[in-house]
Amino acid sequence: MTRAAITFEDTHHIRDSCLCLHAQRAARVLARRFDEALRPVGLTNSQFSLLNALNRPGSAGIGQVASLLGADRTTLTAALKPLERDGLTRTEIDPADHRARRIALTAAGHARLSAALPLWTALHARLEAELEAEQPAQLRRGLSALAAPAPPVCDASENA
Repeated sequence: MTRAAITFEDTHHIRDSCLCLHAQRAARVLARRFDEALRPVGLTNSQFSLLNALNRPGSAGIGQVASLLGADRTTLTAALKPLERDGLTRTEIDPADHRARRIALTAAGHARLSAALPLWTALHARLEAELEAEQPAQLRRGLSALAAPAPPVCDASENA
């Protein structure tokens, strides 16, 4: 089966309607704004999100945190290295499974997260104010729905 060549009109349609493209563009802009807001406390937006995910009693499993953040374990492990080097997190052996690791915030990590929270809160309030009243909640619901696990895709040959 041959496919028609993609046209310039197709390119415009994709540019104007692609949910992934719009989400990526918004994510990059938002990440830059949060990176700038959090710079005074020496955190990036990604680091703030990771520290926040670890803000719990006790420690958390790598897989648990990766799932919460929508990241893979390798990416999470790489992101943890500078935080651990700076004394903001610690990694420990899971007592229930010595092959697994658990991550926890240190006192310095709690302090840094506490210092960052007012900066995050202020920017978040400004961002929500840029939208119409109902849009922030609608956006969160829509993004949550899109981030939910997708049903399996069946191969066209399975329907033959």
